[in-house]
Amino acid sequence: MYIESYGCAMNFSDSEIIASILSKVGYIQTSDITNADLIFLNTCSIRDKAEQTVRTRIKSFKNLKNKNSKLKIGVLGCMAERLKNKFLEEEKLVDLVVGPDAYKDLPKLLKSVNRGDRAVNVELSLEETYGDISPVRLNSNNITAFVSIMRGCDNMCTFCVVPFTRGRERSRDPETIVQEITKLYNDGYREVTLLGQNVDSYLWYGGGPKIDFNKLSEIKKASSVNFSQLLEKVAKINSNMRIRFSTSHPKDITDEVINTISKFENICNYIHLPVQSGSSRILKLMNRGYNRDWYINRINKIREIIPNCGISHDIISSFCTESEKDHNDTLSLMEEVKFDYGYMFKYSERPNTKAARKFKDNVSENVKSRRLSEIIEKQRIHSLIRNREKLKESESFILNLQKENDKNDGSLTRVNLKALLSLNELVEKSYENISIELSENYDLKDLNKSLKEKGETKIKIIIPENKKKLVFNLEDRRKFDFSLYNEVKSKEYVKKISF
Repeated sequence: MYIESYGCAMNFSDSEIIASILSKVGYIQTSDITNADLIFLNTCSIRDKAEQTVRTRIKSFKNLKNKNSKLKIGVLGCMAERLKNKFLEEEKLVDLVVGPDAYKDLPKLLKSVNRGDRAVNVELSLEETYGDISPVRLNSNNITAFVSIMRGCDNMCTFCVVPFTRGRERSRDPETIVQEITKLYNDGYREVTLLGQNVDSYLWYGGGPKIDFNKLSEIKKASSVNFSQLLEKVAKINSNMRIRFSTSHPKDITDEVINTISKFENICNYIHLPVQSGSSRILKLMNRGYNRDWYINRINKIREIIPNCGISHDIISSFCTESEKDHNDTLSLMEEVKFDYGYMFKYSERPNTKAARKFKDNVSENVKSRRLSEIIEKQRIHSLIRNREKLKESESFILNLQKENDKNDGSLTRVNLKALLSLNELVEKSYENISIELSENYDLKDLNKSLKEKGETKIKIIIPENKKKLVFNLEDRRKFDFSLYNEVKSKEYVKKISF
């Protein structure tokens, strides 16, 4: 079995659930697609480009099918639900189409496929959360892990296809979440990211869709668990387990949630808070449920309670009817907030959404590209400003470095620093000593090969008897060249670096 995942972190988490379900019926994961008898593409429908990428990828499997008559190809996830008929009618290579709420049905569907039939299940569920499934960690670094806490979305933003592909919001039993994270900690993991289309909308009251909550008695409501309470439960598992979450919605992130983040040191001071536009007119067209002033109020409240909180955004440039004034409103909001970083895209019309049915996508591609470039450039400047501010203010912090690998799968290596250093703009500063604490899996011989004298910096390597730490003496006290440990970080040798 070979699985490729596209899109958001939820899809990567779903792939781990799929691997777990199929491992119980004898399927073995392979990283070599040419050895696979079963290929799954776990797909995304958020933007047209993602869909086109998947369609092209499916066509590339033709030669593999010709060489292996047993090979079966399945399309899973959001595209499967939305384009089931096209996959079966147009993509003759596809044998199996399964939506995000039907993964438990995969063993039965595969039996049908192996008999020579084509199989489809794209029905949406009001209950399915996969809380009883223990995921198989794919491409794991054994440090970080995703934990899904809810599925679906009730917000019905006019540009978004997610409510149609993933269904209504339903939350997972908090006890199963606590159990999963506890097991991860006992297995050596030290960071989890709580996942959901809208995590701060999490609400457990015994099961079922969130829309039914208001039908409950006051006694039943009082025994429910909201996102703030879940965060506290998770944070108390162990103070050495770092907690992240994604993604928040501005209309749902309460003061209670913000206060809980500030209360626990192991909950990361970082919030991803998609704004989408700085124009109240556009936000209303998008059906976001808040206006510009509301969003800025939430930002101000976050910074009041958590002064050093990192904040990132999503912005959709050139939504239907967006004028230059609307665009400038977005730029001015960015100027006021000065986000740490963000994810920025041109508007991509998605079939069957309200925007596609009711509004006109009337902004030209040239204008879309120009506006997006202006947004990206402004964010680049603001990211640099925020990095420099943190350099001046921070005594210590956690920096996540992207693991370098051919797949670029987003695996992370953790490095602790006593000063914020931008890897894009190395700090011109002198240091007497630099120590690097290594993780348990380092190979000393291999490590010594990787650490070589770089540029003008003279580095003397001292290996203590216990072989737990390497100390770098910068004899000429010039800036530290981070390129010297590129190989080291890619092999996950580095646990901590101190100045």
